[in-house]
Amino acid sequence: METTKCLIIGGGPAGYTAGIYASRADMKPLLIEGPQPGGQLTITTEVENFPGYPNGKSGPDIMNDIREQALRLGTDMREGMVSAVDFSKRPFRCIIDNEDEILAETVIIATGATARWLGLESEQTYRGFGVSACATCDGNFFRGRDVAVVGGGDTALEEASYLAKLCNKVYLVHRRDEFRASKAMQKRIFATPNIEVVWNSVPTEIVGGKQGFRKFVTGLAISNKKTGTASTLPIDGVFVAIGHTPVTDLFAGQIDLDEHGYIRTRPDSTATNVDGVFAAGDVQDPHFRQAITAAASGCKAALEAERFLLNQE
Repeated sequence: METTKCLIIGGGPAGYTAGIYASRADMKPLLIEGPQPGGQLTITTEVENFPGYPNGKSGPDIMNDIREQALRLGTDMREGMVSAVDFSKRPFRCIIDNEDEILAETVIIATGATARWLGLESEQTYRGFGVSACATCDGNFFRGRDVAVVGGGDTALEEASYLAKLCNKVYLVHRRDEFRASKAMQKRIFATPNIEVVWNSVPTEIVGGKQGFRKFVTGLAISNKKTGTASTLPIDGVFVAIGHTPVTDLFAGQIDLDEHGYIRTRPDSTATNVDGVFAAGDVQDPHFRQAITAAASGCKAALEAERFLLNQE
């Protein structure tokens, strides 16, 4: 059995930043990286909107820089997955890989959220090469070009509205004949001249090519659900906006989750309903889902964990 003042679950921007701040506070944090060290940024190619990189940098390189900073400052970084937790009393009991037991005075949950994808083989082929799940992350690469957004909720319409300011044309592909999004958002979409709504349609394939080592998207094949008609939209990029799934199954019944599975935190805080357990990053943020906001909440979580321990003393 091992003990720690601060256990960080998850190795994305939130987890690594929490490690940096917890290390500087002499909490000697232990960080379990999980199944995807570095988080969603590791499947992103060029990143232009993370501060400190004026010429842009690849997502994996940025995450490696933050990880190395956390290591240098003293974060104990380990591979593995947290397979069980018991938050009923302090110190909190956590099991790693169904085997090793750790007792933690505080826990910071930074397990993130995963984008929902269409499930097409071609989607995997062109992910990061014209296929994205984040318009604010990757939209600038398609400035002046034609793109498609797939989805019909608020997120999809927000992505389409954002891209319409950058792109020549935006096709908004939705499988139904009406949107689930708010009326205000729908009104904005219908009033935007370079957004074309494609109703009752589902993507069947992402069309593209390859030149040397470079892959690129040239179209989105769709099928009309009512008529059965097949067609291909001539585009350079596809933005999938059908939702995200927070990685919180492990914590169900242990802490409060909202109706979508995101961890509930107190207003203006990363604290959960369990004293000593904090949540940072996309696992508790269904709105922004940016690397920089995740990193900021990781900082907050570490500072709040430090203050919690000081109050206990």
